[in-house]
Amino acid sequence: MTLPEMVAVLGLVIGALTLGLNWSEKRDAAQEKAAASAAAGAAKVRLSLDADLARGGEEIRLSDARHELIDTAVDFPAALRIERQTPATARIDKAWFDRAVLAATDGGADEREGRLPVLVTTRYMVGDTPREGHAVVEIIWRTHGRLVGGRSLEIEAVRVRETGGDRKRIDALWTAEMKRQSARA
Repeated sequence: MTLPEMVAVLGLVIGALTLGLNWSEKRDAAQEKAAASAAAGAAKVRLSLDADLARGGEEIRLSDARHELIDTAVDFPAALRIERQTPATARIDKAWFDRAVLAATDGGADEREGRLPVLVTTRYMVGDTPREGHAVVEIIWRTHGRLVGGRSLEIEAVRVRETGGDRKRIDALWTAEMKRQSARA
C-alpha cells in the first residue's frame, strides 16, 4: 500500500467517525428535547393548588395559576362530622368548621393553636380536557377566650401541605393533631 492510498483510507476512517459522532450528538439532543418537552407537559397537567386568606380571615380562596378550576369539593376529618362542602367558587369558609373545631378542643385552655387538615378535590381544565386533582390543605387556627360566649376561632394562616391525599390521610393528620392538643391540655 502506497502512502497516498494510506492517507485516503485514513481520511475515510476519520470521515466515518465524524459522521457517527455527529449522528450520535443529534440523537442525544433530540432525546433531551423530548424529555424536556414531556416534563413541561407533565407540569402543565399537574394541579398546583394555592390557598390564600380572604375576607379578613373568614374565607380561604383556592386557585391554580395554570388551570381554570371548574368544581371544588372540600372534605373534613370524619371525627368532626362535617358534611362534604361543594361551593360554587373555589373556597373554604370558616363558618363550615369553626364550631366543630371549638367543640373538638373544648375542655382545655382557652388559648390554643393547631392545624386542621382538609382534603380539596377539584376538577380543572388542561386545554379542552377536564382533569381531577387532590390536595391536603392545612388551616392554621387559634382560639381565644371571650368574657361572654365561650371561645372564638380565627384562622392564622393556610398552606397546601401536599398534593394528592385522601380521606384516610386527613383523618390520620387530625388524629395526630388531637393527640398533640391532648398533650398540651
